[in-house]
Amino acid sequence: MKIKFLGQNCFLFSYKGKNILSDPFYNFQKEQSGFDLSAQSIDYILITHAHGDHTADVREVLQNHPHAQIIGQPEICEYFGHENSIDINFGGSAKIEDLKISMVPASHTSSFPDGTYGGQPCGYIFRLPGKNLYFAGDTGVMADMELFPRLYGDITMAVLPVGAHYTMCARKASFAAAELLKTPKVIGCHFDTFPPIRIDHGAAKALFAEREIELVLPALGEVFDF
Repeated sequence: MKIKFLGQNCFLFSYKGKNILSDPFYNFQKEQSGFDLSAQSIDYILITHAHGDHTADVREVLQNHPHAQIIGQPEICEYFGHENSIDINFGGSAKIEDLKISMVPASHTSSFPDGTYGGQPCGYIFRLPGKNLYFAGDTGVMADMELFPRLYGDITMAVLPVGAHYTMCARKASFAAAELLKTPKVIGCHFDTFPPIRIDHGAAKALFAEREIELVLPALGEVFDF
């Protein structure tokens, strides 16, 4: 799997010829990420919750890639009225080849910019043969995190918000990674996009290093292998 960071909680996951775009919000910093929506196919749109910085570009994706399927809670799928949807809820999963994406809780809020109810916020566990990726969405620390490795197996890597103010800060995220998720590597997200969530990169990495966890704070457009 290849993972490309497009800003905030927007990532492009590429696996076995399929592209999964999470929480579309790529236009805000497109001049830095270089993301070109028309340059590749989008097969799935994965949504963690309804806030504008996670759904602003969904309709543009659907206009350009009408075959794409939305993966999210029923309230989110219904809001966009797209005929190709995989509406799941907590305990449910979507299957793409041998990748299973299971919905898990998140501690946050969820409503669309127009005030429409957006269901409950969530995260996802990407379950690949022999490894698991926890994609947290926007969340604070929660006790449920301790159950994820027990339920799904070792968390090989986690994508966690570290920007504070609206989500966990780096200190809390490092605690969650070490004490609850027990994962050796974290990709940070939801940082530096707006003034309230700007962080000190060196200080954040030091907090994770103290717990012997690798923290990657990706540059816009950076690609990782998982």
